[in-house]
Amino acid sequence: MSAELISILVLVAVFVIATTRSINMGALAFAAAFGVGELVAGLDADGIFAGFPGDLFVVLVGVTYLFAIARANGTTDWLVHAAIRLVRGRIVLIPWVMFAVTGALTAIGAVSPAAVAIVAPIALSFAARYGISPLLMGAMVVHGAQGGGFSPISIYGSIVNGIVEREKLPGSELTLFLVSLAANLVIAGIVFVLLGGLKLTGAPSGGQSVGQSGGAARPGKKPGETDRAADRAADPERARLTPARTATLAALVALVVAVLGFDLDAGLSAITLAVLLSACWPETSRRAVGAIAWPTVLLICGVLTYVGVLEEMGTIDYAGNAVGDIGVPLLAAVLLCYIGAVISAFASSVGIMGALIPLAVPFLAQGEIGAVGMVAALAVSATVVDVSPFSTNGALVLAAAPDVDRERFFRQLMVYGGIVVAVVPAAVWLVLVVPGSI
Repeated sequence: MSAELISILVLVAVFVIATTRSINMGALAFAAAFGVGELVAGLDADGIFAGFPGDLFVVLVGVTYLFAIARANGTTDWLVHAAIRLVRGRIVLIPWVMFAVTGALTAIGAVSPAAVAIVAPIALSFAARYGISPLLMGAMVVHGAQGGGFSPISIYGSIVNGIVEREKLPGSELTLFLVSLAANLVIAGIVFVLLGGLKLTGAPSGGQSVGQSGGAARPGKKPGETDRAADRAADPERARLTPARTATLAALVALVVAVLGFDLDAGLSAITLAVLLSACWPETSRRAVGAIAWPTVLLICGVLTYVGVLEEMGTIDYAGNAVGDIGVPLLAAVLLCYIGAVISAFASSVGIMGALIPLAVPFLAQGEIGAVGMVAALAVSATVVDVSPFSTNGALVLAAAPDVDRERFFRQLMVYGGIVVAVVPAAVWLVLVVPGSI
């Protein structure tokens, strides 16, 4: 049995054991990385740790630390309250507002995880207060980020268009952007309907949490609106800007400016801002370090370290080359889309696209498959699966959700990510690739 096949079987075993024995999958993955790396691949400790996602570790810790402080001093409550006023109490619009905001951020140049890191904690705090499914809100944020992610001036768009130009393939920047936007809009619309978004239109008091906090329905209030007057009366502190909240809002704005304006690391920026807030208001920040999503950090870092071992020992290239050698272009195309989706659910979407597009060059050169449609299908397949809890975006959503059963939410994200992986590559292949081969 080849080393590559052994590494794949061990990965399957990690999933099975973690699911059936309720062991943190990250801890299992670290053990698997050590065993496979040392015994099968012949890697030393440095080779194994080369796959440790240090940047993602800092992002997860920094962002959840900063927003733990924001929750402790009531800033997230204030932001939720402000969002309600912005849409005139119609909470049915909030998921779409979050979709649009993250999409706008990535379209103008924000890296997708940075946009999700900024928006997801606010969106999920809103979801927790008003009884909206966290899976729905998290999916809207991630799909919004990916919807704007391939604009001609975006990071993803620039990278993919650069690869297409380097490989001397026909390309269309506008087609790539519109295809990604349309795909994510369609998926977001389906998720919105299936996860109860339409019910928010007729919610009698804006969600369960409003009633629980003491808000009563206002006579003559339109369906789907929150009772803002009663909400303020029940908890007037939520509507007040204290010095700590003002400083925290300034820190959040500074995070956006640092990441988007100066291209600074989101994790390091967030940790720095969190430390400054903690130094000024230690009484409200004391418990914030304990509120960092440490189990999620362990899970994500462990799994990605094992994926790094797979990349180091050539398992990823092994799978991609096996597909590239298939003599039937349409079959190779759909398999490449699936490989891009599956691997991207655990690894860098941009890295996967950078590897898969060149693999598609030989059969694209034959002229039997349209290059523009194939590149767009690969791009969508490799990015739409970022709702997976093992991807950076999915991990940020998982870590940012307050007041949830984290294991249950993890399973929901994993199932949803699995459905996306199973359905979307085939769908974009049928719509974008098959017509170009006829």
